[in-house]
Amino acid sequence: MSTNVKVAIWGFGAMGQGIAQTLLTKKGIEIIGVCDINPNIVGKSIFDVLNAKKTQSNDVVINKSIEEAIKPKSCDVCILATDSFTAKSFAKMETLLNLGVNVITTAEEMSYPMAQEPELSQKLDKIAKTNGVSVLGTGINPGLVMDLLAICLSGAMTDVTKVTCKRVNSLSPFGVTVMEEQGVGITEEEFNKGVAQGTLAGHVGFAESIAMISHGIGIETDGFEQQMKPIITTVDRKSPHGFAAAGHLAGVNMTGQGKKGGKVVIDMIHPQQIEPEMEGTQTGDYIILEGSPPISMQIAPEIDGGVGTIAMCVNCIPQVINADSGLITMLDIPVPRAVMGDFRTLVKENKKIAK
Repeated sequence: MSTNVKVAIWGFGAMGQGIAQTLLTKKGIEIIGVCDINPNIVGKSIFDVLNAKKTQSNDVVINKSIEEAIKPKSCDVCILATDSFTAKSFAKMETLLNLGVNVITTAEEMSYPMAQEPELSQKLDKIAKTNGVSVLGTGINPGLVMDLLAICLSGAMTDVTKVTCKRVNSLSPFGVTVMEEQGVGITEEEFNKGVAQGTLAGHVGFAESIAMISHGIGIETDGFEQQMKPIITTVDRKSPHGFAAAGHLAGVNMTGQGKKGGKVVIDMIHPQQIEPEMEGTQTGDYIILEGSPPISMQIAPEIDGGVGTIAMCVNCIPQVINADSGLITMLDIPVPRAVMGDFRTLVKENKKIAK
């Protein structure tokens, strides 16, 4: 049988560590390098940081520099789990692509970067094609629940007039970056100031999800809007990476709309907060497609955001390696599915980079 599929991870926070733990349970795949800037873990073995049994022959020490973590064409794919925005993660992706490595990134804007960063998208596509590799942004949302899943369901319809996606979810599984983007723990006054100054991101990905749905189904839009309102907790709430005292923000309620001629044709509703059950909020995912025949889907409770994001990154590894070179989206690869067998059987031998 061919050599293992070789994977590197850039960013060893909550998502990166979760991805590593999952990879270590899979067959036919091995981690060959990890990069992170956290001084508390640089120089340590990933198995010590994870408090995990060594399940592969090679040890992996966390490096501060990606050039130390991986060499050119030393791995088949690198999972980048650092930033949320295309512009902030561009230099990292460029570095990896120039090393001749396929890239999967959790950056939300990279799920459909053409929506807000068309020039950077063209550059990434060119760099990837020049190096014969591909780059994909994915995750639970955007990447699946509020875009790709709606697109898949529309395959059973002859006509679609409106798409509504609602996700009521918990932020508790996510790391410090997401806590900061969502304003978890800040006051309402700080929230209002952050919104006014444009420094509070809230959910990242509505523009991308709407663009993906619009392109995927063919629903035309000529306008995009989004809104953000605070979710104030009345009790102290604590998650692994966030804390919100009573009277402070536990999260935000994000809404967004894709419009055609002033009419909403794609509607996004997304309240998200840490420990929502503490005040009686039940999580869930909902998709309503209006047209013929109408379709209504409900998943309750929500698909776990942390595990879901980790799974999407891991399960898309074969598809990304097998894909044509360039910038790709979830519309360009086979539908995601769990990989329960040997990863090597799913990767085309002529597509493997690391021999």
